[in-house]
Amino acid sequence: MTSNDSAPGFQLKIVPVTQLQQNAMVFWSTESMRGVLIDPGGEVDRLMQVINDLNVTIEQIWLTHGHIDHAGGAAESKRRLNCDIIGPHADDQFLLDDLTPGTYGIAEAESFTPDKYLSDGDTLDFEGLTFNILHCPGHSPGSVVLHQPQLGLAFVGDVLFQGSIGRTDLPRGNHQQLINSITNKLWPLGNAVSFVPGHGPGSTFEQERQTNNFVADSVLAGSHD
Repeated sequence: MTSNDSAPGFQLKIVPVTQLQQNAMVFWSTESMRGVLIDPGGEVDRLMQVINDLNVTIEQIWLTHGHIDHAGGAAESKRRLNCDIIGPHADDQFLLDDLTPGTYGIAEAESFTPDKYLSDGDTLDFEGLTFNILHCPGHSPGSVVLHQPQLGLAFVGDVLFQGSIGRTDLPRGNHQQLINSITNKLWPLGNAVSFVPGHGPGSTFEQERQTNNFVADSVLAGSHD
């Protein structure tokens, strides 16, 4: 999925931010012009300009996990937009507590507590759509995936990438846990699901099951039963 892709009545704008080129996103209804800001990792001035140019009113900030390149700009964005921060899972609060200004050049970074944590099985309702929440630890202990079944769309943070998976050498990362999250939580959603990752281009679950050197069916079949 690209920044210009849209579904009937909804549009998505992807804005890579900071030196880590993290995919901050604005997802909105073209009917109401109300939207959500997903993973504002930094460059808040730029994100606010994009939102202003789109003429979208942001109602909530959604976070997939607590790493600085995804959450570094959340507190400042909340102040400017006067809206709640939703997510990630409570297990990532230790990461949110440790957000430090200037790390990776993210000047706005500051620690905060979300207005609401997300847990496996929760839902988020937005403009007639229901997003299902899947707790998918491994890259971080509190990573969540937001899945919208009618659109066949998932926001996966750094759980899965086109051709790769999230790194697991960061605090409380776990490689096998991440593999389990992908195969037990994401694959059952169906091959046709398109996903937007936290970095780089989007893909589909079908493509990754065929070609991803970490989680392709053929790769996993050779590693365990």
